[in-house]
Amino acid sequence: MQITLDNPASAPQPLSPYYSQVARVEHADGSALLFVSGQIAEGATLTEQTRGVFETLAALLEAHGATLADVVSIRTYLTDIAKLEEYGTVRRRFLTGTPPTSMTFEVSRLFRPEALVEVEVVAAVPVR
Repeated sequence: MQITLDNPASAPQPLSPYYSQVARVEHADGSALLFVSGQIAEGATLTEQTRGVFETLAALLEAHGATLADVVSIRTYLTDIAKLEEYGTVRRRFLTGTPPTSMTFEVSRLFRPEALVEVEVVAAVPVR
């Protein structure tokens, strides 16, 4: 097993130098698990921020040979759980297949005061 921590140049860069955006756990057969750090995005509304988050997640996965279809687990942090349906509407535009395992939490705030949503994922990259 080989572990690589990465901030792919082809994706938006992390907002802080204190973490890696992707941990790739490569198995001997060539398959891999990708653990993608929580992502936030700019935007005035939850819809705008959610769209930006999923675009960033897609770019990070693509840099490692994966797509949003490879996501097996998703963890979402919302500052207002009453907006879960708004978040879900955007999420369904990006995750179109069988839904992955999922947890959603309401938090009082995120590390940036203007952030309304943060999403982290785990993806399974099969041997291709």
